[in-house]
Amino acid sequence: MSDQHFTHLDAAGQARMVDVTEKAPTVRSATAAGFVRCSPPIVTALRDGTVPKGDVLAVARIAGIAAAKRTPDLLPLAHVIGVHGASVHLEIGDEGVTVSATVRTADRTGVEMEALTAVSVAALALVDMVKGLDKSVEIENIRLLRKTGGKSGDWVR
Repeated sequence: MSDQHFTHLDAAGQARMVDVTEKAPTVRSATAAGFVRCSPPIVTALRDGTVPKGDVLAVARIAGIAAAKRTPDLLPLAHVIGVHGASVHLEIGDEGVTVSATVRTADRTGVEMEALTAVSVAALALVDMVKGLDKSVEIENIRLLRKTGGKSGDWVR
């Protein structure tokens, strides 16, 4: 571990934003996923479209897309990059909702944090929409599934 170099620290060990000025823009993408565990009555209400606050999946989808575009506002060392594509998918299962997001760019740095932020905020929006019915809703297992492009190349979990 002594060879480890932390790019977000300067020579004095202080936080800094990595300078990507000299990097060429390339096409990059990242996909992340997570899970919102819900009780059977919540799953039923989601499937039937009877959640009192309205269209839960639409709100969560839009919240996730908006969050991908706002990632640098939330993470102080994240670069402001062009989010050229963002999609959020929500799939209702028997134990809750799987949330996934794919974010694409043609920029100097990757979109892993944007994809993770999209999933996180979509999951939070879902919880916000159903918490009045059941406070035991849980967000689980948010993780990066894959990324493409950039200096480090492609990666798949």
